[in-house]
Amino acid sequence: MTIVLSHFQVEPLLDARRKNKNKAETSTDLNLSKTRVVLDADGVQFQDGERLSWSDAEKIARDENSCFVLDSAGIFKIKAFSELTNRAYSLYPTSSAPTMLVAGFPMHRIKAITPERAAYAMVKTLAPLSGTVLDTATGLGYTAIEMAKTARRVITIELDPAAQEIAKQNPWSRDLFQNPKIEQRIGDSFEIVPTFEANYFDAILHDPPTMSLAGDLYSEEFYRELFRVLRRGGKLFHYIGDPESKFGANITRGVVQRLQRAGFKTIKPAAHAFGVIAWK
Repeated sequence: MTIVLSHFQVEPLLDARRKNKNKAETSTDLNLSKTRVVLDADGVQFQDGERLSWSDAEKIARDENSCFVLDSAGIFKIKAFSELTNRAYSLYPTSSAPTMLVAGFPMHRIKAITPERAAYAMVKTLAPLSGTVLDTATGLGYTAIEMAKTARRVITIELDPAAQEIAKQNPWSRDLFQNPKIEQRIGDSFEIVPTFEANYFDAILHDPPTMSLAGDLYSEEFYRELFRVLRRGGKLFHYIGDPESKFGANITRGVVQRLQRAGFKTIKPAAHAFGVIAWK
């Protein structure tokens, strides 16, 4: 069993220690499930025999921006550096599912919503979802996992192998690697999408990184390819950002104009999901 912890999981243990308790409840998979542990003078003993020292628990508690893997050698921060993009990746904890930081930018909404709920909101804009669907930016795989609950097949594209390594260590991403309906592609969506046949997908979820990190995924050229591979009557959801913010409003106007020039004639806001829906 791989144990993954953040300050959310160790703080209850430290609190129990301060109260001189010898048992406590926590999670070993970032709050996907709960387990009972034994506390002693040296640290925490988990059910399968793994041990967390009090000094390591305190180190985790002090680092509110990181998630850690625990093994027999100690604790290790879940992070990676990509030689492909020259960017730092790390797993950032929340009270629920974690998000991934890429060059310091969170890849999910975390203000007043949890990452998995934000993913659900995006996927719900495409309901009813069936057939073969495309997820243009895998990340931690939350949208691909959610789409696979009803779609027959999900193809998801991840630019950076470093990001996939982070996902492999995230308990919330397990289905990305275990669900046979999900097919992963490693590469640039800008280059991979043109290789698909016309009218291939029943729906597309386009949740790219910020424009500063992936400007070509906001281009009219790329939108034309999304239009081409989407079947007639199919829907595209495009995540953009908070439509109420000045920045989000400006980006949205440009996106809508380029989508229209690419062939999408019906485009409606999906403010609750921070994006727009476009029909072919």
